[in-house]
Amino acid sequence: MDLETAWYLVMGLSVLMYTVLDGFDLGVGALHLCAKTDEQRRIFINAIGPVWDGNEVWIVIVMGGLFAGFPNAYATIFSGFYTLLMFLIAGLMFRAAAIEFRSKTASKIWRQIWDCIFFVSSILVGFVIGVILGNLILGVPIDSEQNFVGTFADFFRPYAILVGLLALSLFAMHGAIYLYMKTDGEAHQVVRKWILPSIIVFVLFFATTTAATLINLPYMFQPHLKNPVLWILPILAIAAIINIPIQVKRDRGGWAFISSCVSILLLLCLFHIGTFPYILHSTVDPDTNSLTIYNTAATPKTLRILLTVVAIGVPMVLSYGFLVYRIFRGKVRLDSSSY
Repeated sequence: MDLETAWYLVMGLSVLMYTVLDGFDLGVGALHLCAKTDEQRRIFINAIGPVWDGNEVWIVIVMGGLFAGFPNAYATIFSGFYTLLMFLIAGLMFRAAAIEFRSKTASKIWRQIWDCIFFVSSILVGFVIGVILGNLILGVPIDSEQNFVGTFADFFRPYAILVGLLALSLFAMHGAIYLYMKTDGEAHQVVRKWILPSIIVFVLFFATTTAATLINLPYMFQPHLKNPVLWILPILAIAAIINIPIQVKRDRGGWAFISSCVSILLLLCLFHIGTFPYILHSTVDPDTNSLTIYNTAATPKTLRILLTVVAIGVPMVLSYGFLVYRIFRGKVRLDSSSY
């Protein structure tokens, strides 16, 4: 395996970890206003309270890894996608503020304001992430100097919007399943009613997006045609999704959540397989102007050093995450120190 591919795998792992972990945080936020009472909303926020900030570490690794490992791609993406990324960062900032400030006072109006901010910012982040992924698949105008030459409107083509809605529906499903695992009593019964509708909405968007990809972007399926064994990935993803309501019916919240995590991992693997070795397709002379892991990579020496740092740092991040999830395992209980 060459150094460029190895670093691409590190980046892919970081994307997978962020989507699985922060995905349920975003889903909880997107469902926040569906709660019936203030107590239920507090329970939902406290379900993610101990872990949401640690989950966001992975998006920092993604952005930092892109800067260090593929600097030319970083320069093109962060300049071309600048406005879109500002919306993403603003959403992350306001979501964090909403979690921290909501319960600082018992004022009903105060809490309602922060509830709305939490809801809107979570939807914004989830949708923007999907739009970015959609544009990575579609491609954007890039000239021979690797400069973005399009406009902000280019990011909101129908397919990109469809992927944005798919991502949002996926996060909502994931968040509902996480809340089902972490709650009991009345809140647990409320969340249970959300799971099947969220799965149905996600499956509809997934089927529509898959059909649109097959018709308009057949190159995403080329690896599967060359290596038929890869078809096992979408089959397993569908099986994992089907298993979710089965586990919910058996009241096995943990296994339902694991199935949701597996489905997300497999779907993102399909994205990485379909786009490899491209980081960003160019719609202007794609064969020459597209950004790949080879024409945007740092020097071999830099990549070797980075892989050494990752070999030390990533296990530490994983260990910290495991410790936090272990300490705060079990159902949510509100007390004087809760959000």
